[in-house]
Amino acid sequence: MARSGLAGAVRVARWADSALGPGRGSATADGKATLSDATAERAARELGLTVAQVRADWDTARLAGLVEVHGDSARPGWRLRAWDRDDSAVLRGWVALFDAWSLAHPEPADHEPSAVAEVVSAMPQVLSFLQLSAGPVPVDQLLDLLRQRVTELRTERCEVPYGPHPVPTTPSASAGATPPAGRPGQATPADASAVPTVPTPRPGTASAGASAGPLDGTALAPAAGAGAAASAADPAEAVGEAELAPLLDWALGALASVGALTYGDGQATLTPLGSWAVWVKLEQICVAAQSPAGNIEQSAEDMLRGCAQLRPNAARAEYRAWLAARPVGSAVTELLDAARGDDALLRGLAFEALRVVGAPAEPDVRAVVDEPALRPYALLWLAEHDGVDPEDAHEVLTREEATWLWVDTAAAVADHGEAPMLVRHLESALQPTVPALLDEVRAVGHPRTVQVLVALAAAHPDPALAKAVRRAAFQVHTGG
Repeated sequence: MARSGLAGAVRVARWADSALGPGRGSATADGKATLSDATAERAARELGLTVAQVRADWDTARLAGLVEVHGDSARPGWRLRAWDRDDSAVLRGWVALFDAWSLAHPEPADHEPSAVAEVVSAMPQVLSFLQLSAGPVPVDQLLDLLRQRVTELRTERCEVPYGPHPVPTTPSASAGATPPAGRPGQATPADASAVPTVPTPRPGTASAGASAGPLDGTALAPAAGAGAAASAADPAEAVGEAELAPLLDWALGALASVGALTYGDGQATLTPLGSWAVWVKLEQICVAAQSPAGNIEQSAEDMLRGCAQLRPNAARAEYRAWLAARPVGSAVTELLDAARGDDALLRGLAFEALRVVGAPAEPDVRAVVDEPALRPYALLWLAEHDGVDPEDAHEVLTREEATWLWVDTAAAVADHGEAPMLVRHLESALQPTVPALLDEVRAVGHPRTVQVLVALAAAHPDPALAKAVRRAAFQVHTGG
C-alpha cells in the first residue's frame, strides 16, 4: 500500500535524479524547493503527466524524503536509493509523509494560523482515538473530541487571567440594597442562593453547564437549570464549534490524501497503513517513557557513558528509548560527534547505537568513512547494513585498518576494563606473532599506541613478552 501510494512520487523523483543531477539543470526557481515552470513543463512532457500532477508528485517526493533540494539543485534521498531493495525505506518514506500531513494539503486560508496550529497539535489524540476504535467513527464524535483537546491546549497555555475574579452581585444589590454582613465579597449562608457556585475547573474539563471553550476569567458557571441558556449565550463555544468544524474537515481530508484514513459519509476510518503508523507512534512514546536506565534526557555522550556498564540487550533498549525521544537526523549527528571524541569506548558504543538507528543513518555514516578515527567502525557498519554477516564483516577492512581498530579497542579496554581483559585482547590480534603485531601497531600511528603498549606490558604475566612490549612502547615514544 505504501509503495502504490508513493508510486507517482517515486517516478518524479527518479526523473529528477536523471534530469536534474549536478550540472544537468535547475530544479527550483526560488530556492524553496518549488519546481520552476520550465522544469515542471519539461517533466510533464517527458513523463506524460499534467503540470499539476508533476508538482503534486514532486511535493510528495520531498515530504517523503525521496528527493532532497539544496538551493537550485536536487539529489536523490537515501530512501529513493534503497527503494527497490529495502521495504523499511518504503515504510519510512510513507511515515515521513504521514508526519507531514498538514503540509500535504493546503490549509484553509480564512482561518487564523493559531487556530490551525491548535488543530494540528490536537490531531494526534484524534488519531489515537481512531486507532483504538478500530473502525468507523462519526465525524461529530471526532469534532467533540477535537473541541475538548483544543480546550485542554488553551488551558495548558494558561489562558486564564491571574488575580481576583469579579464578584457577581444580585439585582437587588446592584440597585442599592445593603449586602448581608460578612467579609467583603462573601455571601452569608442566608444569601447563598443569590450567588452561583463557582467550581474549580480542572485542565481539560468543563464545569457542568459551562462553556467548553477557553475560560476568560469573567464568566461564572450558571446555576442549576440555566445550562442551556448559558451555553446558547456563550459566544466562546459558538465560535469554537463554527471554527473547528471546517478545520477538522481539512485535517481529515489531508490525512485521507496521504492514505492514512478514509473519509466520507460523515465518518472516518483509519486505513491499515494509518493504523500501523499510529500504533508505531504510540509504541515510540511508550518506549521513550520507559527509559530503563534513565538516560533519555542526556546528551549522546552522557547516554553512552551510562550504557557502558549495561548488558548488550539492556543497552540496546536504552538506545531505542533515547532515539525515540529525538529526531533521527540530530540523534545521528550527536552520536557521530560523540564517536569523534578521545574515548575509544564511546566510539564503539556510538556505532552500536547507530546499528539501532539502521538505514536512516547510512548517508551520515558513509560521509565519515574518510575520517581515520571513524573509518574502521564506519566500514564495518556499512558492511553489516548491506547484509554481510557480522562475523565476516571484518573482511572488508585492510590489515592496516584492522590493526588500527585493534589498538583503538585496546585503548577502550585499558581505560575502562581490567588487566585480564587486555591480555585476552592480545589473543584477538590478526598477526600470528607478538613481534609482527608490534611492528604493525607501530606503523599504523594510532594516537594511543604508547599508552596501550605500556598498559599491555604492565598487565601481561610473561616477563619476556612484557619487556618486548615495553621496548616497543619506548621506540614509539622516542620515534625510534
